[in-house]
Amino acid sequence: MRVLLAFGRLVAALWHALAGLATIVFIFPRLDAQQRQQRVQAWARQMLRVMGVGLQVRGTAAAGPVLIVANHISWLDILVLHAAHYCRFVSKSDVRRWPLVGRLATGAGTLYIERESRRDAMRVAHHMAQALRAGDVLAIFPEGTTSDGSQLLPFHANLLQAAITAGAPVQPVALAFRDAATGAPSRTAAYIGDDTLVGSLWRTLAGAPFDAVVCFGEPEHCAGRNRRAWAQQLREQVAQLRALDGEPGGMADGAAERAQDSAAGSAVGGSQRDPRAAVPPS
Repeated sequence: MRVLLAFGRLVAALWHALAGLATIVFIFPRLDAQQRQQRVQAWARQMLRVMGVGLQVRGTAAAGPVLIVANHISWLDILVLHAAHYCRFVSKSDVRRWPLVGRLATGAGTLYIERESRRDAMRVAHHMAQALRAGDVLAIFPEGTTSDGSQLLPFHANLLQAAITAGAPVQPVALAFRDAATGAPSRTAAYIGDDTLVGSLWRTLAGAPFDAVVCFGEPEHCAGRNRRAWAQQLREQVAQLRALDGEPGGMADGAAERAQDSAAGSAVGGSQRDPRAAVPPS
């Protein structure tokens, strides 16, 4: 029975994705920016419903200009944040070339970065600063990769330079997934280690129902801090938001010493399945 339900959800999700593509191609050119943002958020909320994922939003999302920094658990995080509050993600350039997903991401306003190029990280930070000056809401995952959600990985600081340059605030956000029946932490949507995207998607569709929980913290300016110190303090705030929501608030051992710039824009969306790859040398 659960297999049949999952297959039905998969078909409905694919249909909804194709409908989103049609909207981008045929309707978006006739809409202004605010109307496109509303369509993206409505589409993301409907996709979560189609997949059987509930959504709980706590706190208040800030209006732009603002840079959102959030912990990273799953490929589902992007849909969840879009459903909670429209934002433009910074993602690895590979995503742009993915069939269907790349076109949807581009239509939603994603900025792309070459993960292995420090020069490209500087280019993207410049474009991010321009977008923030224009009043946009941007979002990054400063851990640079996914984890199982039990601990926070180090926060990389390089893309925070965009907020410093633009004089824009940063809003910490904590993401969690909880079993819909018990409220206990759910690992159903996790995408780590040897997980494949297809396997993680099927587990999400066929597993026990769960809710995505988004906790918005208070926006803040850098107030004279350098980006490394700011990254560490933002990480502590995300940990506090998780703890307030009943999630484990711990941080990976030695993380305070390692919360520094990565070599090439690792604070981006898109999952690199070995969490250690995002941690720079001590």
